[in-house]
Amino acid sequence: MVEDLEDPRREDPAFVLSERAMLEGWLEYHRTTLLLKCEGLDDTARKARPVATSKLSLHGLVRHMAEVERNWFRRVLGGESDSPPIYGEGHDSELVPLDTAVWQTDLDIWQAECEASRRAASVRELDDTGLRRGEPCSLRWIYVHMIEEYARHNGHADLIREMADGRVGC
Repeated sequence: MVEDLEDPRREDPAFVLSERAMLEGWLEYHRTTLLLKCEGLDDTARKARPVATSKLSLHGLVRHMAEVERNWFRRVLGGESDSPPIYGEGHDSELVPLDTAVWQTDLDIWQAECEASRRAASVRELDDTGLRRGEPCSLRWIYVHMIEEYARHNGHADLIREMADGRVGC
């Protein structure tokens, strides 16, 4: 059995909450999980891509999630269609190359995007919509999508971290 990550910054949402509190709680849980997976490693380990066929690294995942936060909360929900990509236009440009990437800078960018997402969502109801490729998209859908996106990538982060230093935990 894999042990649980123990950290006071990460709490399971209560079993009984309003829908919004539940969605926000799980999103924060997964944001914190990604952060915890990256802590305690040096730059080389965070930038390592231990699966030869994959572009994924812990550092790259943080950059990717900054782009995902920006896309769903600023562009889709907030209507800021002119908000530029953070790391360039190319496919997977946030994932590679990382040779000149600076961890603290990228961590600060991700955390700022998370905060911008919180602000954008805080003034809207779950049924409020933005536009995704010309179709209405509710804040509720965005929350559910963001939870699954983080959960999927946190699974990647689990494996990458275990390969980096043997640390396990979910």
